[in-house]
Amino acid sequence: MPQLVIFASGSGSNAENIVRYFLNKPQIRVSGLCTNRPDAYVIERMKKYDIPVLVFNRNDLHEITKVDDWMVQKGADWIILAGFLWLMPARLIQAYPNRIINIHPALLPNYGGKGMYGHHVHEAVIANGEKQSGITIHYVNNEYDRGETIFQATCPVEPDDTADTLAERVHDLEYRHFPAIIEQEVMKGIHNE
Repeated sequence: MPQLVIFASGSGSNAENIVRYFLNKPQIRVSGLCTNRPDAYVIERMKKYDIPVLVFNRNDLHEITKVDDWMVQKGADWIILAGFLWLMPARLIQAYPNRIINIHPALLPNYGGKGMYGHHVHEAVIANGEKQSGITIHYVNNEYDRGETIFQATCPVEPDDTADTLAERVHDLEYRHFPAIIEQEVMKGIHNE
């Protein structure tokens, strides 16, 4: 059974949505969550589901193998980035080839890259007068938001939108599509083995 480890840095609504989705899918399991913020609300969310959590710092991720070792202990087959803002180290990308999936709150290749996350993205989309925005689910490589696109979904940008109102529409797309696309890719990976 494929094991997912989620990486998240913030409140964790996407992470919780993924955990809930896979509760009734016995063929795929969320076996842990990694966060770089000891105060992240995602930790509280995971307690409800008895999901083990690893809190780590930049050194743990980039210089030593604390994160790697914990993921091996959890049997991780896939890494899911759900609001995790650090670049993944090359050794993890090599250890999980085409098995690290991220979601971005815009239609890549536009509005991606370092510093383009959350409200920064929505504000830029509105400031540039875009008529639509959406989500991009993609594989992770060694550059921010440059991995191969798996799936995109769009929503309109309304003339009176604020970053908050656009964010709500984009979040709806994330909740609706991210878990199903993860499941699709994991199952595809099983069939290709």
